[in-house]
Amino acid sequence: MGSFLYFIVRSLLELLVWAIIISAILSWLVAFDVINLRNRFVYNVSRFLDAVTRPVLAPFQRMIPSLGGVDISPIIVILIIQGTITYLLPLIFTPLIGLMG
Repeated sequence: MGSFLYFIVRSLLELLVWAIIISAILSWLVAFDVINLRNRFVYNVSRFLDAVTRPVLAPFQRMIPSLGGVDISPIIVILIIQGTITYLLPLIFTPLIGLMG
């Protein structure tokens, strides 16, 4: 049971990292007018990714100023999530897996 919980939490965090990356790439494509939000599919994907990533990115965007118009908060958030996956999750779930078997 503990291994399954570890798998679920790790997978959700990895999906969040991918959502942040895809959201950043999509925002660049919209900014450079490669694609536009008038396309219903692009608009829906953009809204979904914004709804998923905004709660995570917003606190960091308030604390970290943009550098020359470039928002670096997604990079910081991805580093924190990767650190959590690599170091914090094993510390949390190893005793839980040992306890539950």
